[in-house]
Amino acid sequence: MSGRLGELLVRENLISVQQLRKAQEEQQKAGSRIGTALIKVGAIEESKLTDFLSKQYGVPAINLKEFDIDPEIIKLVPKDVSEKHLVIPVNRAGSSLIVAMCDPSNIYAVDDLKFLTGYNIEPVVASEPAIREAIEKYHAEKGPSLEDIVSDMDEDDVELAEDGMAGDVEDMAKAADDAPVVKLVNLILKDAIAKRASDIHVEPYEKDFRVRFRIDGVMYEVMKPPMKLRNAITSRLKIMSQLDISERRLPQDGRIKIKLGGGKEMDFRVSVCPTLFGEKIVMRLLDKSNLQLDMTKLGFDPEPLKWFKEAIDRPYGMVLVTGPTGSGKTTTLYSALAALNDPTTNVSTAEDPVEFNFAGINQVQMKEDIGLNFAAALRSFLRQDPDTIMIGEIRDFETAEIGVKAALTGHLVLSTLHTNDAPGTVSRLLNMGIEPFMVTASLNLILAQRLCRRLCNACKRKVENVDEQALIDAGIPADKIGSFELFEKGGCKECNDRGYRGRVAVYEVMPFWDGLKEVVINGASTSELKQEAIRLGMTTLRMAALQKVMAGVSTIEEATSNTAPDRF
Repeated sequence: MSGRLGELLVRENLISVQQLRKAQEEQQKAGSRIGTALIKVGAIEESKLTDFLSKQYGVPAINLKEFDIDPEIIKLVPKDVSEKHLVIPVNRAGSSLIVAMCDPSNIYAVDDLKFLTGYNIEPVVASEPAIREAIEKYHAEKGPSLEDIVSDMDEDDVELAEDGMAGDVEDMAKAADDAPVVKLVNLILKDAIAKRASDIHVEPYEKDFRVRFRIDGVMYEVMKPPMKLRNAITSRLKIMSQLDISERRLPQDGRIKIKLGGGKEMDFRVSVCPTLFGEKIVMRLLDKSNLQLDMTKLGFDPEPLKWFKEAIDRPYGMVLVTGPTGSGKTTTLYSALAALNDPTTNVSTAEDPVEFNFAGINQVQMKEDIGLNFAAALRSFLRQDPDTIMIGEIRDFETAEIGVKAALTGHLVLSTLHTNDAPGTVSRLLNMGIEPFMVTASLNLILAQRLCRRLCNACKRKVENVDEQALIDAGIPADKIGSFELFEKGGCKECNDRGYRGRVAVYEVMPFWDGLKEVVINGASTSELKQEAIRLGMTTLRMAALQKVMAGVSTIEEATSNTAPDRF
């Protein structure tokens, strides 16, 4: 049955043949079942697949998220058996045990469970991702919390020098390998993954030592380890990152790779910076399995998405993505590269750092200390018969000049710049020294982006008393007020009482129309360029953010705090 699942779904018109092929490619890459692959590529919703399987097998469907399973029931089936057959016991009724399975036709699994538990097995159907999530949830090792480990540590647990910046390297390495320190660091990393943090900050101060997580773009303090553990924790993280623990005066960069259950791997990009009272460590969590490379799911509106696709489908020219650090520029560029990456195209990238590695793309890590910078890499790429080039960031005139010339000589160039909005990017290039005629001849499109926190669907609340003046001040037209429902954050266990869960991107997409080229050649200011772009159809960042508010995806507070008002 499982081998024919895709064909049956196509026959029932629940998915298309193209979606099935895409899922089969994903299945081969990830080594998962076809049902999981179909959900991952967005071909079918989890609930619809479960309903379909329920009808096919003639057994009830179950939503495991709605159940709180008794730990005594969970104990009836060991974790290794649950993982082997992808099953989870749900309830007990007399001599019968109700078991959630993704393949109720697996008689070997039913027989195994019957023999193991002594109960008659009554299967119900659930999706594979839901069962895996339940196994992780109910069989999670209930180890001590961060606070428990810290409170259990005695003064004698770790011996460190009095002076924070002194101490023998051998002693530091020994302290870093001490069992409580190892356990504490491992728990910090695990806790960050469980809370969906994007960054971990380990920060030393004069009389304080704290750990903070960035979750959905906002920093939260999670714990304050004792000061006596400062150097041991720092050294442990540097050892895991394969950095020099004896060097405490210079910044260092490294990487940690850890293996999680189910064969999943997680990378941490580690940056160590010497501060006044010790080394601050920031770790960026890089989860390739959660990297969204489908442009249609990034948050683009249909028209801007069409413009962006047209710009990257051209054989030459420059596409620039702008925005502050952490605004999702890398994800947008990687999604563009994924769309362009095929055996007929030579794609090369210069990155600092390389966050994710992709098969079929030649990625180069910058090394400033030996002279390998963006300009040097770009010059080398142009001798490597390229079709598409991605430059991590245009920081200076030299890189900008080579990039513009590459775009004018038959290459597609993708890059990023740090500017506030799309029209401001043109001024930045001109200020760098690029001639206006070269800017207009080379640019295909400029895209500015920000990330707004997404309301938690489980607890978001409708705003009853809407302040209409506040909406008008934010930029919503008066004639649209009353035509949509406004929502505000709530708080539940799904979102850890924060009211938000995840983030949504908002885009300002500015194709370089002929009208804009004339304005630039005539020496117009940034505000004049912005006015002309809006007249030609560009949606500004503030407009895009307000559209997410009107769609019930985010809040008016998020829109106004992450985007600037459109004033001319």
